[in-house]
Amino acid sequence: MIVIGVTGSIGMGKSTTARLFAAHGAVLHDADAVVHALYRGAAVPRVAERFPDAILDDTVDRGRLSNLLAADPTGLAALEAIVHPMVQAVEAERMEAARREGRAMFVVDVPLLLETGAERRVDVVVVASAPAEIQAARVLERPGMTPARLEAILARQMPDAEKRRRAHFIVDTGGSKEAAAHAVADIVRALAAKAAT
Repeated sequence: MIVIGVTGSIGMGKSTTARLFAAHGAVLHDADAVVHALYRGAAVPRVAERFPDAILDDTVDRGRLSNLLAADPTGLAALEAIVHPMVQAVEAERMEAARREGRAMFVVDVPLLLETGAERRVDVVVVASAPAEIQAARVLERPGMTPARLEAILARQMPDAEKRRRAHFIVDTGGSKEAAAHAVADIVRALAAKAAT
């Protein structure tokens, strides 16, 4: 089974790209979705110890948490120390299940794949990328997003050019969805051919 890490900066179409791999039969592990589930369950007690004001109705309120992190320079590292091992444990369980099922591809959709060193857990890195002006237009359409918030998010992420440099494959998401789908199909064919040799 080949493990594919799909990543990309905010607004680059990372999750759409990951779903395109799933359309080719890949098992999809969406790290963001796992975090959302953990914030409603297993992570709540641990997050509550460090960020009690982030808890609302027995769940981690992402808006409150975001505000707390903005005011606490050590907060993000503390949160990652709590959440990342939990996400990785779920990933390992799902990966093992996919191996037992004899699946050919397992896709890990992780926003900070390269920033956190998670590329060591994958065989291939695929970066979703689009021109900066398209990225900004997409992100600024999101509710509550401002140019200042976008700038702060980008400051925590590896520059797109560096991600592209470290990628095995790049999917250009700046054009049509059909073009991105063709690019993913080409990658799947290339990986299948390599696996067959």
